Amino acid sequence: MTEPPIRVLVVDDHTLFRRGLIALLATQSQLQVVGEAGDAGTAERLAAELKPQVILLDNHLPGVTGVQALPALKAAAPGAQVLMLTMSEAEADLGAALRAGACGYLLKTADNHELTQAIERAARGVSSFSPEMAGKLATAFRHDAALASTAAAAPPDPLGTLSPREREIVDLIACGDSNKQIARVLGIAETTVKIHVQHLLRKLDLDSRVQAAVLVTQQRG
Repeated sequence: MTEPPIRVLVVDDHTLFRRGLIALLATQSQLQVVGEAGDAGTAERLAAELKPQVILLDNHLPGVTGVQALPALKAAAPGAQVLMLTMSEAEADLGAALRAGACGYLLKTADNHELTQAIERAARGVSSFSPEMAGKLATAFRHDAALASTAAAAPPDPLGTLSPREREIVDLIACGDSNKQIARVLGIAETTVKIHVQHLLRKLDLDSRVQAAVLVTQQRG
């Protein structure tokens, strides 16, 4: 049976870019744009109504940044993955997006193939980053770790709540491994890995694998 197309919501305040992007995505049979929005309020309403699998989100919206709008979007559509699609190459914006629960971070210079692949990966819960931003991930993580180290009192290690197997898996997530790669390394079924990932994210009160990777990096110092 043919897989149903991935449901996509496009959020960008630039009308010409948004319409051009929608026309581009329409050429891909595996994708279906179910809605478009030019502001955070409309995006939140459509996310709740349309239940997209992937939300393409610009960081520059009227009156609010995409990062600031991100938690409300995820609350409106808990099953959706948010993929940032923006012009900003700032490490601060990258770090803020990941902390807010973004599944990936692409620049608007991405080509059709790169964008399509990133959407497909996001629908599976796998992160994607533009090459220009991938090199800045470590810096963003180190910055978060430095902020954590300056706290007056260090909080308890949240990773201490994980089982030994969950700890193995979250460490491999921090190394960038996919579920399939983790299953191969640990010699277990991929479905078992998925269940462990769901459990450990729930224990850590996190929304995404990227947030788990950030947390592990912070704990390592």
